[in-house]
Amino acid sequence: MRIEIVVFDGVDEMDVMGPFEVWGSAARRERLEVTIVGLNGPVEVTGMNGLQFRATDGLGNTDPDAVFVPGGGWGSRAEKGAWAEAQRGELPARLAEMAPDLNWIGSVCTGSMLLAAAGLTKGRAATTHHSVWEEFRETGADLKQNRVVDDGNLITAGGITSGIDLAFWIVERELGADLASDIAAAMEYHPDRDIWKH
Repeated sequence: MRIEIVVFDGVDEMDVMGPFEVWGSAARRERLEVTIVGLNGPVEVTGMNGLQFRATDGLGNTDPDAVFVPGGGWGSRAEKGAWAEAQRGELPARLAEMAPDLNWIGSVCTGSMLLAAAGLTKGRAATTHHSVWEEFRETGADLKQNRVVDDGNLITAGGITSGIDLAFWIVERELGADLASDIAAAMEYHPDRDIWKH
């Protein structure tokens, strides 16, 4: 399984690093690849707290089975972050184009607002950061107030650290509960089981 995590200036660092740590650990033991990508190719981006990420490829270039979208900067309408990416429109358009060919597309925090901007959450069970629940509902999403919402090929997580729980759920769902349990033990983490499943 190939997972691409797409990054952009103003991204929330934990939205990227939490899931990357889980999937990177799984990749050392199973047939899984996780790559940090930029929208249009290799790029260096700066997160909302100043951490720099180097995306080594472009979105869709690794023939991904899945794409994961982090958030950051939505509530403050920051000029860099998820809200700014939605306003530009290029990332949501690319996500909408890619989604039908993916095994799943997912998000954490306000990355779900980018999925909504792509038209991917309308009428679907999904979640986002609690600060934008009402705005998310207004997009037509069937908001669930769980940490992780699994609606088949659309998998979303609530605020920030719930992305780690989503990553563990993906490992369990796709590669098995034993592997997920082993990684959690190695990381000294207890995944939250507040998961809504279709």
